Parts: sequence; structure tokens; C-alpha cells
Amino acid sequence: MFINLLKAMRPKQWAKNIFIFVPLVFDRKLFNVPSLLTTLAGIGVFCLLASTIYLINDLSDLEADRQHPRKRYRPIASGALSTNSARNAVILLLIICLPAAYLIDFGFFITCFIYMASNFLYSKWIKHTPLLDVLFLAGFYVIRVSAGVTLIEVERFSPWLYIFTTFLALYLGIGKRRAELSQLSGEASITRRVLDGYTINFLDNLTLLVSGIAIITYSLYTFTAPNLPENHSMMLTIPFVIYAIFRYLYLIQVVNIGDIPEDIFYTDRPLQVCMLLWGATVFIVFYVLPML
Repeated sequence: MFINLLKAMRPKQWAKNIFIFVPLVFDRKLFNVPSLLTTLAGIGVFCLLASTIYLINDLSDLEADRQHPRKRYRPIASGALSTNSARNAVILLLIICLPAAYLIDFGFFITCFIYMASNFLYSKWIKHTPLLDVLFLAGFYVIRVSAGVTLIEVERFSPWLYIFTTFLALYLGIGKRRAELSQLSGEASITRRVLDGYTINFLDNLTLLVSGIAIITYSLYTFTAPNLPENHSMMLTIPFVIYAIFRYLYLIQVVNIGDIPEDIFYTDRPLQVCMLLWGATVFIVFYVLPML
């Protein structure tokens, strides 16, 4: 039961919570021990909170998941984890998460509450509404960044990072919808009703729009943010962002994968290498060059 519960909590999707690290890294507080420990504690709580929401969603979408070619193998949909066990786990996780969030920081607690409320609204109504569904999905990433801001004393965190996060998340969400529509074909309306409101051509046009804006907003950040080096060395990270966006687009439209975006980041080696090089460059620009 414990193994099936852990699977139902979807630990693979905890990778999304790396966005909580963004304020810590980009406000140059990575080596500030209190800020680092508080952020790590916040990420731990947020992971459990996200898992709680995944369990609630799986319980509410039980019948639809059983008709889905992939989701029917999830622990609750397949019967490997009983609904009573899942409900008990939800209660226990909420008892742990909410008080822990409050103890860490009141602002963080409010952000967690907004994240929960937004997810419930999304699961109940928004996920069936074209366009609003991907906007809400993008909002969840922005909330993660906001959660990271509440965990530290921000000094010079650029608002451009909020804008870039929004369009990057829209890019991922639209790509996810395109992959679902392409792979499910005739079963799309049965397994996910919102797909009736999309076409491949429409989603491709949206992808081109938001990917271009994502690249532009990140580029603007690299030479306008107040806490960047005066020599504009942060612009060296732009090629990595461009390649990552192009690579993801290639995987969605050519390889025809992407209905589970986090699986791409766990399995695609070129994308992993690109992100490591981007992270190393950011670290050098922010933390190594100032000491030289």
C-alpha cells in the first residue's frame, strides 16, 4: 500500500517545485544558509501539498482516468490503492502541510492556500475550458516562484522573471495539450473534454507565439535586471534557453511526445545537458565572477 501511495503522490512531478528555488538563486542568496534552509523546508512542504492535490484530483477523476489509455494504470484508477486509503492519506497530508507552512512563514502559508484553492477551482471547472486551462496551469508555476519569494528577504528580484516564467509555463502547457491531442486522436473527447476546444494548427500557432515571447522576456531580463553584472555577461545564458525551447518543440512536433512534460526532462539527454550548462553559466555569472 505504501508503494502504491507513493506512486499516486507522483514524486516525479516534484521536479516542478524547483521553481521555488528561482528567487533564492537569482537574488544571489544561494550561500545564505538561513535562506537556503528555509527554501528547502518550503520545497518539502510544497511537494507534499502538491501530492495531496494529485490524490484529490485522482479521486475526483476516477471514472475518466479509467477510460484513459495511460491514466487507467494509476494506483487509484487501477484499484491498486483503495479510495479509503487515498482519502486517509489526503487528511494526514493536510494535517502535516498546512501547519508546517504556517510555521515556516505566514506569507508562504497564504501562497500555499492560494495554490490549493486555484487547483480546486481548476479541477472543478477550469480544466474543461479551453485557453483558461493552460492559463491556470501557467499560473501554478508563477505561484511557485511567488512561494520562493515569501521564503527569503528579497532585495533585487527582477519582475522580468515572473513574466518569463508565465510564458515558459504557457509554452509547456500548450505543448502538453498538443501532445495529448495528437496521441489520443479519436479518444480525446472521452479522456479529456477540453481537447474538443483545440486543434493541432491552433495549438501550433499558440506555441510559436508564447515561445517567441518567452525568449524575448528572458533576453530582456539578462540586460535590464538590477542585480546583474554591468558587463552583461548574463546574456551568455540566452543560447541555452533558446536551444531548450527549440529542443522541446522538436520533441513535441517531430518525435510526438510531451503529454507528460516532466518525463522529457527526466529522459531527454540533450535537454538535460543544456539545462546543466545553463545552470553552470548562471552560477558562474552570479557567484564566481563577482569574486574574481
